[in-house]
Amino acid sequence: MRDARGPARGRAPREAATPPKDADAAARGERRQLTVLFCDLVGSTPLSQQIDAEGCRDVVTRYQKACGEQVARFGGHVAQYLGDGLLVYFGWPTAHEDDPERGVRAGLALLGAMDALNAALPAGDATRLSVRIGLHTGPMVIGEMGRGAKSEVLALAPRPPTWRRESRPRPTPTRC
Repeated sequence: MRDARGPARGRAPREAATPPKDADAAARGERRQLTVLFCDLVGSTPLSQQIDAEGCRDVVTRYQKACGEQVARFGGHVAQYLGDGLLVYFGWPTAHEDDPERGVRAGLALLGAMDALNAALPAGDATRLSVRIGLHTGPMVIGEMGRGAKSEVLALAPRPPTWRRESRPRPTPTRC
C-alpha cells in the first residue's frame, strides 16, 4: 500500500549503486537515471523588504529545515541550499526503482509543510510562505564539479529540463 507518508509499504525498496568511493570515479562522473526537484520560495524578495534581516534569516532557516525534513522522509538528497531554493536528487546517492514517485510525493509534502510553517509563524506577522516546485526525471551524469573547497557533486542533463524554461512566474493581472 502506498500513501503520502513515504515509500511503498510492505516491501523493501530496491536499492542500486552507491556513489563512487574513489576520487577518479567521482571526477569522471556517473551516468544515472535521476529525479531532480527544485523548490524555491515565491516572493522572497518582497519578503526580505518587509521584515528585518534577522527575521528574514529566521523564516528562511525554518523553511529550509521544513523542506529538508520532507525530502529526507522520501529518501531524497539535498544537493544544494541556494538561498531560498533547494536542489534535491532522488536516485543519488542511493537509487530506488520508485525515485520519480518519491520526488512527486516529496513535492506534495513540501506544499503541506508550508501550511504547517505558516501556521507556526507569529499571528501578527503578515508573512505567508508559498513555494514553486519543479521536477525532472531522466538520464544525467552526476559527479564532482569545481575545484578544491568549491567542489561539489552536481548532476548535468544532456538537455536542460523543461521546468527550467517554464518556471518563470506568469504575470499577475491587475485591475484599475
